[in-house]
Amino acid sequence: MELTVASLADRPEMLRAVLDMPDTWAEFTTQDPVGSAHYGRIPAELPEYVLFAETERGEVLAHAYSVPFRLHTEDRGRLPDRGWDQVLGWAFADLRRGVRPDTVSAISIVVHPRAQGLGLSGRMLAAMRESARARGFTEVVAPVRPSAKHLEPRTPIEEYAHRVREDGLPYDPWLRVHARAGAVIERIAPASMTVAASLEEWRGWTGLPFDTRGDIEVPGALVPVRCEPERGYAVYVEPNVWMRHRL
Repeated sequence: MELTVASLADRPEMLRAVLDMPDTWAEFTTQDPVGSAHYGRIPAELPEYVLFAETERGEVLAHAYSVPFRLHTEDRGRLPDRGWDQVLGWAFADLRRGVRPDTVSAISIVVHPRAQGLGLSGRMLAAMRESARARGFTEVVAPVRPSAKHLEPRTPIEEYAHRVREDGLPYDPWLRVHARAGAVIERIAPASMTVAASLEEWRGWTGLPFDTRGDIEVPGALVPVRCEPERGYAVYVEPNVWMRHRL
């Protein structure tokens, strides 16, 4: 399959096609308030950091979002516990203040449902790395959402992230793609994104009753969701794995 990778800065007319591309995200994962506030700003305010793969017929089969930010400052320096949420906040705060970035963070790589299994995620990651290198950056970091962790929601993320195969590569498929591209695990982001919502909202998103106090396993969730029926809400705090790519 012949694909062309470009950025929205170079091809702004493709914005609608990028935004309309189907995905397979579980609905609850799109309800993080930090992501809701900032994710949609990336194509509008940082179009050069939105890459997409296009067929000869103009169909978008994958896209990759990233953001530039300043990591190496006195009050930052370390990749944050709040992972995805924090780096989005830092990136747009830096953009507003005119702070010169020194690092690029991956935000998402999404592949069209009918194109999954064709190696597009690795191709988009390579394109993201190359784009960052071309802009003068020396590293890309990524708060990685391990793609098979949802199958083991009660396994501690520290144990899961460092599990390896016989060949020494990570057990998790998405962590493995990053490792093959040259990334190493930096640390765990224990609270990378948080979704706190009413029980009615959780029932609507998942089809589950959410009527029992305690930890509820939800399809697609990396860890159980904490349900508090007497208080009328449930909270999901998702861990990610910070990986660092030296360019």
